[in-house]
Amino acid sequence: MIRLSEAEWKVMSVLWEEAPQTIMQLTRCFQETTGWTKHTIMTFLKRMEDKGAVFYEAGERAKLYYPKIQRSEAALQETEEFLERVFDGRMGLMLNTMVEQKALSRTEIAELYEILRRAEELSRSDGRTDSVRKGR
Repeated sequence: MIRLSEAEWKVMSVLWEEAPQTIMQLTRCFQETTGWTKHTIMTFLKRMEDKGAVFYEAGERAKLYYPKIQRSEAALQETEEFLERVFDGRMGLMLNTMVEQKALSRTEIAELYEILRRAEELSRSDGRTDSVRKGR
């Protein structure tokens, strides 16, 4: 499992949107909004490389960085970890909390209905009678 810090998520988001990126391109991207320097970006990239989140290829003048993991894979890992830590792994408890706190807009509720409809169709086509979520 690859755990990304909040700053690393920001870097990964840029790489997922447009790869490859050089250290200087990433520095320009973040310098104004975060104040991160070239050395800060280099530290992040080295740490992310050690975690297996990014890789680089030698370019003509600079290293070209690419994401090594898919956004959906990282999001699933992060979501499952959060759900386990905060809601004892129970999706229903999380959704119930959101409903009780009136934290869902009409649009979000409609999106949830559509997601659940698709999940139900998938579970029927797979012949599953248990929960759609892996391991539940």
